[in-house]
Amino acid sequence: MGRPYRLNMLTFLIRRVVLIVVVLLGLSVLTFTVARVIPADPVRLAAGPRASDEQIAELREQFGYNQPLYQQYLDYMLALSQGNWGRSVVLQRDVGPDLSRYFPATLELVLVSLLIAVSLGIPLGLISATYRDRWPDQLARLFSLGGVSLPSFWLAIVLQLTLAFAVSWIPVSGRFDRVAVTPQPITGLYTIDALLTLNFEAFTMALRYLFLPSLCLSLSALATVARTVRADTLEILGMDYIRTARAIGIPEAAIILKYTLKNASLNTLTQIGLFFGYTLTGSVLVENIFSWPGIGNYAVSAALTKDFVPLLGVTLLTGFAIVMANLLTDLLYAALDPRIRYS
Repeated sequence: MGRPYRLNMLTFLIRRVVLIVVVLLGLSVLTFTVARVIPADPVRLAAGPRASDEQIAELREQFGYNQPLYQQYLDYMLALSQGNWGRSVVLQRDVGPDLSRYFPATLELVLVSLLIAVSLGIPLGLISATYRDRWPDQLARLFSLGGVSLPSFWLAIVLQLTLAFAVSWIPVSGRFDRVAVTPQPITGLYTIDALLTLNFEAFTMALRYLFLPSLCLSLSALATVARTVRADTLEILGMDYIRTARAIGIPEAAIILKYTLKNASLNTLTQIGLFFGYTLTGSVLVENIFSWPGIGNYAVSAALTKDFVPLLGVTLLTGFAIVMANLLTDLLYAALDPRIRYS
């Protein structure tokens, strides 16, 4: 790859990074403003019903709620630039350690769900397109329709009441066995940490607890990936260069895997990036059903107590993860399709 390629990729990357900074700043301003102007007083709630006006005023001064809104925002952003995510008014503890504990659990759940969706959805879409209008295609389309239609929380309850109680080795709640020792914390993702420390027993246990919640979260993404791959594959199989490849005797399997799959993966890559954000922010119900200690449950608890500092931290961290996933998607898209680098 020559110098023009590297320059184009660098320019492409710089544009995306600038957009990320703008998006995160806009998200911080919007979230901070909404959290401060809604008609609720977390300080009064944290102080309790018997607190005097003097105690409430002292607590409000302690957390900086007596400052003008713009000053509160500037103080928060300055602290955030130093790695300080603020302090919970209700829980009376720093938000940063909570985020570092809960976010990896949700991230691991989302990544495993997408892994299931991609590893099963792409082959299913290819098989459906290859056997168009025959029984494998009909079954795949029926499965895709059901996967898009079924709510993940309903499927979670059904699986808990049927499969989990019928199969003893599948846990119905939690993230890890309470009496077992968790893997040495490196990334916060139990499966990755277990592999890095060669703790295969912990790896197996983590997968057992991941199985049901990740399966429920992956169903909608799996069905969408399969439908997207099928539609793109059928379109590509009708192109002239595919007919030429068949005419010169190239095996059908080579045509599908070598000439079709790469071009059909572009839209699928976009779908995966979108589903990362959708699953990351939409895993609350599944986490609640399976008692998964993720950031969704943490955010709901903060919302119920009107504790806005944890909510702000969750929003910014989730937004950062989503824009970084979109950046990775854009880079992969540009690597697969050179035309994107010149747009």
